[in-house]
Amino acid sequence: MNLLAVERIKLFSTRSPWWCALITLALAIGFAAIFAGASPADEPVTVAATQFGGSQFGIAVVMVLAALAVTTEYRFNTIRTTFQAVPHRSPALVAKAIVVAVVALVIGEIAAFGALGLSMLMRPNDGIGLHTTQDWMNVAGLGPVFAVAAVLAVALGILVRHSAGAIALLLIYYLAVEELVQLIPKVGRHIHEWLPFNVANKFLRGSAAGGDGPPPSDSPLSPGWALAYFAGIAIVFLLIALGVAKKRDA
Repeated sequence: MNLLAVERIKLFSTRSPWWCALITLALAIGFAAIFAGASPADEPVTVAATQFGGSQFGIAVVMVLAALAVTTEYRFNTIRTTFQAVPHRSPALVAKAIVVAVVALVIGEIAAFGALGLSMLMRPNDGIGLHTTQDWMNVAGLGPVFAVAAVLAVALGILVRHSAGAIALLLIYYLAVEELVQLIPKVGRHIHEWLPFNVANKFLRGSAAGGDGPPPSDSPLSPGWALAYFAGIAIVFLLIALGVAKKRDA
């Protein structure tokens, strides 16, 4: 518990988490307002559309937050002090991952329900609401996806240690690589089915097709197993990062 408290204090002693949180909320709620305001009156806004900003762009900002939580310590060499206090290193890094994941979870839930609430206020006649299980997963599921993505970003931050490098890798992969993989002849679409963020989208949207919002996932997994698969990838990367951190100099 002491390690968790220390990591929480260190995280919120810098400005970047606050700015990233505000940007995430602005993207999620702002896109919801755009969809609600721009959609014709005779075309009801869907729950999926209200979550477009968070599920497509907010997650990228949250990963930046998570990566900076690690790489900033390496940049200013405060990680040396941390490792001197916790010689085994792994408990301190796991505590950091837990704290960042919880923060990401909270940001995700506030962003998701904030976007939904604003859309309901702007379009009261559209019947927007959490009427089905899929609607609940689409909205409440954003927080868990943010949390898992944050753990993945923390792991990459431990491996890379440089802010610019870690952020660049995360954003390039998230924004471009998974889509470009589909262009590989014959096997591209099969590989894409198992890529982490495509699978995470299956948890959020299920097999829904059409309408506004991000495209549906082609993952063969059920939504529950999709989240488990995404979390498993993040845990594997974190374990690899912990092993590397133990063997090399701070």
